[in-house]
Amino acid sequence: MEHDDPTRVRPAELPHGLRVSAAWAWRVLLIAGTVYLLWRIFSQYQVIFVPLLVALMLSALLKPVHRALARDDDKVGLPNPAAALLTVFLTIVFVAGLMALIGQQAVSGFDELRDDAADGITELQQQLADSPLNLTNDQLNDYIASIQESIRGNGGSEIVSGALEVTNTAGHVLTGIFIVLFATYFFLSGGDRMWSWVVGLFPAPTRDKVRGSGVRAWATLTAYVRATVIVAFVDGVGVGIGAAVLGVPLAFPLGMVVFIGAFVPIVGALVSGAAAVLVALVAVGFWKAVIMLGIVIAVQQLEAHVLQPFLLGRAVRVHPLAVIIAISAGVLLAGIIGALFAVPFVAVVNVIGEYLAGRDPDQPHEQPSEEEVGPLADEARDGDSEPASDVDTPAAERA
Repeated sequence: MEHDDPTRVRPAELPHGLRVSAAWAWRVLLIAGTVYLLWRIFSQYQVIFVPLLVALMLSALLKPVHRALARDDDKVGLPNPAAALLTVFLTIVFVAGLMALIGQQAVSGFDELRDDAADGITELQQQLADSPLNLTNDQLNDYIASIQESIRGNGGSEIVSGALEVTNTAGHVLTGIFIVLFATYFFLSGGDRMWSWVVGLFPAPTRDKVRGSGVRAWATLTAYVRATVIVAFVDGVGVGIGAAVLGVPLAFPLGMVVFIGAFVPIVGALVSGAAAVLVALVAVGFWKAVIMLGIVIAVQQLEAHVLQPFLLGRAVRVHPLAVIIAISAGVLLAGIIGALFAVPFVAVVNVIGEYLAGRDPDQPHEQPSEEEVGPLADEARDGDSEPASDVDTPAAERA
C-alpha cells in the first residue's frame, strides 16, 4: 500500500495566486518559444518569405486591376490566368518607366546639384567660422582629410569582402524579384483555390473559424495597403512640390524617396524627408532648408491627423503607441524589412484575435464587398472546401 509523503505539496494546498501565475507562465513560455522558433525559421529563409509577403501585399493592391480585366458572369474580359499575367506585365512596365524617369531626372539635375552644393558648402564653412564654434577653414579641411584618410585606410581584404557582399546581395535581390512576380501572378489567378486548400488542412469543426479569420485578415490587409499607397503618394507629392517651389535640385527624385519611405508609418516620411532638407541645405541655403523642414513636418502632420484616420478609419484598429512599438521591434529584429511589415502584421493579428475571441467590431451582420475580400471572396463557393454552417458562420464568411 502506497503511503502519502507528508512533505509532498499538493496542488490544492498552493495559494490560488501562485497556481494561476504558474498556469499563465508555462503557457506564455510555450507561446514565446513557438514565436522564437518561427522567427528563427523566417530569418534563415527570409530570401523566400520576404518576397512572398511582398507579393501578398502587391496582390492586395492589384486585385481591382485584375478584377477589371478578368472575365466575369456579367461582363466580357480575359480568362482569369491571362488577366493575372497582363496585370503583372502592366505593373512591370509602370515600375520600369518610373525608374527610368527618376534616373533621367537624377542625371539631368546632377550638374546643377554639384555646382549648388559647392557654393553651399563654402557658405556653410563661412557660417561655421562666424558661429560660436569658431571653426576655421583649416580645421574643417583637416576633419575632411582625416575622414578621407580613414576611408582610404581600408585594406584590400575589406574591399574584396565588400565586393563579395554586394554581389551576394544583388543575387538575393534578383531572386526576390523573380519570386515576387511569380507569386503575385499565382495569388491573383488562383488565390481562392489556395485558400480553400489551406482551410481544408484544418479539422472540420474549426474550418468556419479559419475561413472567417482569413476573410477578415485579407480585408484588413487590403485596406492597409491601399490606404498606405495613397498616403505615401500625398507625402511624396507634397515634398516634391515644396522642393520644386524652393528651387531645390532633384525635386522629383526626392519626392520618390519620400514616397518609398512613407510605407513605414509615422516615421518613414519624416526620416526620408530629411534627404530633401539636406539637399536644400547644401543647394539653396540655410533658410530655404528651414522652410523645407517645415514643409516635411507639415506633410507629416497632414498624414498623421487627416489622411491616416480618414483613409484607414476602423479598418486597421491599431493604437499609435502599438504602431510605434511594432515598428521599433521590427527594426530591432529585421531592420528595414521589419519596419515595413510590422504594422500590417500587428493589424492582421489584432483583427484575427478579436474575431476568434468573439469580438467582431466591424458590423458582424454586414457582408464585406467582394472587392474588399479579394481572392478570398470566392472561397466559400469553391466545391473543394467544407460548406459553412448557417448557424455558426456570420454573413461575412458566407460571402
